[in-house]
Amino acid sequence: MKAKIILCAGLMIVLVTSVLSVRGSQLEAQDQDKAKQEAKYEIELTEAEWKKRLTKEQFQILRKQATERAFTGEYDKFFEKGTYYSAATLEPVFSSETKYNSGSGWPAFYAPITEGAVKLIKDTSYGMVRWEVVDSKSGSHLGHVFEDGPKPTGLRYCINSAAMIFVPEGGKPPVFKKDIN
Repeated sequence: MKAKIILCAGLMIVLVTSVLSVRGSQLEAQDQDKAKQEAKYEIELTEAEWKKRLTKEQFQILRKQATERAFTGEYDKFFEKGTYYSAATLEPVFSSETKYNSGSGWPAFYAPITEGAVKLIKDTSYGMVRWEVVDSKSGSHLGHVFEDGPKPTGLRYCINSAAMIFVPEGGKPPVFKKDIN
């Protein structure tokens, strides 16, 4: 009888702890969403303006935090020399000099092109703790960063191909259609 009481008490503690943990995760995710919405960026467009600027796939990835299927992106096994620009802002975010084949199915870089090119935002979606990579000019989602990359940083910036525009070494930076005249 004493063993049953101890067992029931233990199960109750586990249940209460689990409920509190889930509730804490939900609150943390809500705080994270609120912080992201309140963040100020140099480039802030309406949803309609983003839809005009981006393709449907780019909009889903850059503005709705979608992820392209592994091994389907244009730049997964692509190793030409050049610069990768955010498709949302046309600002340089990664260089071919830091790109490597991670085998993950997405383009991987061990560092951004400059320290301020991207920002990291804590992402607790899907019951995980990850770091979302966004471009620093608009907060548009590029991918995630993980701590399983090569030296010298030990980081793997796992980035969606559709979130970037590649310009070969010596090429002209991209411009938005409205900027061409």
